[in-house]
Formats: sequence, structure tokens, C-alpha cells
Amino acid sequence: MSLFLTIALVHLVALLSPGPDFFFVSQTAVSRTRRQAMFGVLGITLGVVVWSALALAGLQLLLQRLAWLERLIAIAGGLYLAWMGLKMLRGAVKAPVSASEPRAVLQQSDWATLRAGLLTNLSNPKVVIYFGSVFSAFLGDRVDTATRWGLWTLVIVETLLWFTVVAGVFALPAMRRGYLKLSRWIDGLAGAVFVLFGLHLIFARKV
Repeated sequence: MSLFLTIALVHLVALLSPGPDFFFVSQTAVSRTRRQAMFGVLGITLGVVVWSALALAGLQLLLQRLAWLERLIAIAGGLYLAWMGLKMLRGAVKAPVSASEPRAVLQQSDWATLRAGLLTNLSNPKVVIYFGSVFSAFLGDRVDTATRWGLWTLVIVETLLWFTVVAGVFALPAMRRGYLKLSRWIDGLAGAVFVLFGLHLIFARKV
């Protein structure tokens, strides 16, 4: 039980740290429909399903033996995040400048939003390092199979619940009204954050 509580606390701290996943969910929730925001949350959760399963399969050993793989993931992830950021910046530039010309809620297919959430999570090397080091560190040889899969389920459910709360908060009418008034600047800020995340991952020597 203490191991489950420890993992739950460590994973919560990781979730509370602002990153691409948080910015993706919050920006999607205020700019699109609540339904689409939830599909984005499901996409991010699916990414966690993949990384946590890889951690159970020995991701830590793989990264230790293939140091170049970690760097390749960082560059590929950085390029994707930078591309997403540039798309947001381009949308911000094209948005109406006047607050009297509010932009309608953006429309995108549910599956496209799910795919974007999945790729956002999969392209974030910080997630790889977390599951390949911190999470894997708690999965020693003494942890039996049932406990391992119990921890796997725990981090998935915790991820889903946390980002569901984030999506719910940013989808509130007050948040949406604020976004419609400041959409140009909010999208521009979100785009800049994604570009900076991407550039950091591409040019940083270590992730």
C-alpha cells in the first residue's frame, strides 16, 4: 500500500508541473468544445498508457544501453512541439484584433483532437525520462506482476482524472468568455510556449 501511495504522490507532482500536456488541454478546453477537450484528454492518457507500459517492459534499461535513442526522441519531440507552436502563432496572427469581433469556437474533429493529444504526449521526452527513470526506479525485481499492473492502472487513472479536472476548469463559461476576448493573445502565448518547449528539447544537451 505504501508503494501505491508513493507512486500516486510522485505522479501527482509530475502532473502538476506545467508542460506541453497541460498547455494543450487548457488551450483546447477554452478554444473548442468540452467534448473535444475530453478527446484531447483521452489522447494524452493513451500516451501515458504507452509510456507506462514501456516502463514495465524495461524502458530504463533500453535508454541506458541506447543513449542516442533518448537524444533522437528529444529532437523528434521538439520538432513536433515547435510545429504545433508555429500553427498556434499563425492562427493568433490571423485572429481579429478587435474585441468587438470575437472569434467563434474553433472546430476540429474529435479524432483529430485525440490524435493531437496523443502525439503531444508521445513527443514530450520529459515524459520518457520520467517513466524511464523515476517511475521505473520504483519497479524493482521484488515487485510482483500484479503490483506492477496495479501501478500501471493507477497512473493511467490518475492522469485521466487530473486532466479531466483541467479541461473542466478551462471549459467554464467564464474562462471561455475571457478566451473569446483575448483569443489572439492567449493563442499567441500558447504558441510561443510550445515553440520554446520544442527549441529547448532540440538544442538542450541533456533532456
